[in-house]
Amino acid sequence: MGHKVNPQSMRIKITDTWRSRWFARGKKFAETLKQDNLIRTIVWKKLARSGLVRIDIERLNREINVIIFSTRPGMIIGKGGVGIEELKKQIKQALRIKTELKITVEESKQINLEAQVWATTLAEQLEKRMPFRRIIKNALEQIMDAGAAGVKIAVSGRLGGAEIARTEWLFRGKLPLHTLRANIDFARSTAFTTYGTIGVKVWINKGEVFENSSKLVSGKQ
Repeated sequence: MGHKVNPQSMRIKITDTWRSRWFARGKKFAETLKQDNLIRTIVWKKLARSGLVRIDIERLNREINVIIFSTRPGMIIGKGGVGIEELKKQIKQALRIKTELKITVEESKQINLEAQVWATTLAEQLEKRMPFRRIIKNALEQIMDAGAAGVKIAVSGRLGGAEIARTEWLFRGKLPLHTLRANIDFARSTAFTTYGTIGVKVWINKGEVFENSSKLVSGKQ
């Protein structure tokens, strides 16, 4: 089951929390969910190369708070907050709302332990026609050196321009997908190359979370 279900969705309220936090009834639920998807699409397209980790959305009364986690917050904020204002304007125009919109940018300091950052980076390198085996091995070494308990990277598609699509993957350390207290970070991305698209998936085991101590215990000795 661990290979067929997103490891983060399995661990909601155990090692992770919901990325959309609000309550709605009836038709408002569908409209609100559509707005959330549109907000995330706009942010990902505009800030794809800004070290995005995740996007959380909170709704309180008549206020929408978009929380952006990134390893490069300076690129998002811009000089004097110009980048934030432009992003606000673009989102409001797309949603056609007069609701107060707030954008919060938080820095993620664990650059080499963020699955989404690595998935995006590997996709960019594949688009530059770099050898897939070399970039995967380099990524595995850097992630394990950063303190990860385990990591797995899989790429699928017409690798190296081959006629037949296939899947290649490499694995290091421990990756217990069925252990719910294991903090597994998962992300995927797509590389658009001249010979087709290549899918990238990254699993990173950051250790185990114990409820009593509320501490993250790495499996790396």
